[in-house]
Amino acid sequence: MGYPRKLTRRFQAFDNFAISFTIINILSGIFSSFGFGMNAGGPRVLVFGWIGVSVMVLFIGAAMAEVASAYPTSGALYFSAGKLAKRHRGAWSWYTGWLNFVGQIGGTAATGYAAATFIQAFLALQWSSYNPTTHQTVLITALIIVVQGLANTYTVRLVAVLNRISVWWLLIGLVVIVGALVIVPSGHRPVSFVTHFVNNTGFTSGLYGGLLGLLVTSWTFTGFDGSFHMSEETVRATVNAPRGIMRSIGYSAVTGLVLMLALVYSIGDYSKVVASSAPPVQILIDGVGTGAAKVLLLIVIGAMLFCGLANLTSNTRQIFAFSRDGAMPGSRWWHSVSPRTRTPVKAVWLAVACSLALVVPAWWSHTAFTAIVSVNVVGLFLAYAVPIFLRLRLGSEFRPGPWHLGRWSTPVGVVAVAWVLLSSVLFMLPQASPITAETFNYAPIALAAVLVVATLWWFATARRRFRGPVSYGSPDEVAAMDLV
Repeated sequence: MGYPRKLTRRFQAFDNFAISFTIINILSGIFSSFGFGMNAGGPRVLVFGWIGVSVMVLFIGAAMAEVASAYPTSGALYFSAGKLAKRHRGAWSWYTGWLNFVGQIGGTAATGYAAATFIQAFLALQWSSYNPTTHQTVLITALIIVVQGLANTYTVRLVAVLNRISVWWLLIGLVVIVGALVIVPSGHRPVSFVTHFVNNTGFTSGLYGGLLGLLVTSWTFTGFDGSFHMSEETVRATVNAPRGIMRSIGYSAVTGLVLMLALVYSIGDYSKVVASSAPPVQILIDGVGTGAAKVLLLIVIGAMLFCGLANLTSNTRQIFAFSRDGAMPGSRWWHSVSPRTRTPVKAVWLAVACSLALVVPAWWSHTAFTAIVSVNVVGLFLAYAVPIFLRLRLGSEFRPGPWHLGRWSTPVGVVAVAWVLLSSVLFMLPQASPITAETFNYAPIALAAVLVVATLWWFATARRRFRGPVSYGSPDEVAAMDLV
């Protein structure tokens, strides 16, 4: 790929899969957004929406996996965009990289905030006198992100081990939670309940309300580009990185559907559950009792912490690669590697600092924070779509890697890009009515701000110095630089 090797290849196929599976994290995603889905479509959209959107995400994953096999680098999306573009390579690479960067930073902040929120819920269950506040949530979020930064600082081997543990934590935790919801409650909803439709969004159109409910699954399925970003630390990356992407999406789709069905059929008093501050927690309390609910809640919190750790790892590799090509302020700092751990330590702490900066608005306004982290999903999926679109435009000139789609490449890519555009529009539309300062969807404004800054920066200085991915020489010359 034209770069000297600085990162050590310690990730096996399972490790590569584990990081994306952990970032997708069905426990974290479903528990965080289930309440929104109860209002926007109810059981019908929660279940059938999960199935439909999972299939669409598999299309995106397959198209991305084909690109990952051809360009297995830490730069991932922005690198492949620069290589696949016929013209204006620097601009395509620049915008893809910044969308990916902002999306990943938002993901780290959002996951940490979700974990802090559920930690607060656990503390309130454990001690009835405990009164959660927004300020406390922000402080806990900051502590979580800093600890995750420390974990990413010292060794890739530790992160790989934690990612392996996280897979089993997720799978065993899923079995425990689903088993408890199936066995313990005295009664469940009838089979037909899965077709029950609810529209509490405030909009009169049931179709619009149901479409908004699809965002539950989209919120969950982010971050599978983690396998792509870890390519330079993965053995046989041209095969194992694309397999990691596909396996993480496929396994998450199946296990997530099982969890979704267990939660839906365990809903007791619908009005009571949907009105609670954390509907999934209320379902656990109603179904298995407060004591057991605390234990299950700890499993969910653990999954969220693992998710944030993996997200920060992926985020760091993107910063490392983007800086290696001179696209970040202070690039020479952020692409340096610790001689002791062979990890980009400075990039880790840049990711931590930027994530903390995104959390700060929540000190005054949860609405502002929600707008910022919504860019996580829109930014990531748009960054996913760019190299797929460019690969489609390249046609037969594209040189695939060992893992490819063959004659299915074009139809799969078309479906992937179309779904990204549709879901991005949904994320930027109003999600509750009446529209007020509290319910307004600020995601379009936040995304526009990011694009305006990137554009001004591009025309001011970047277009004269950034030409896309840098080549350090011929394969022989680069090999001589490896690990120097």
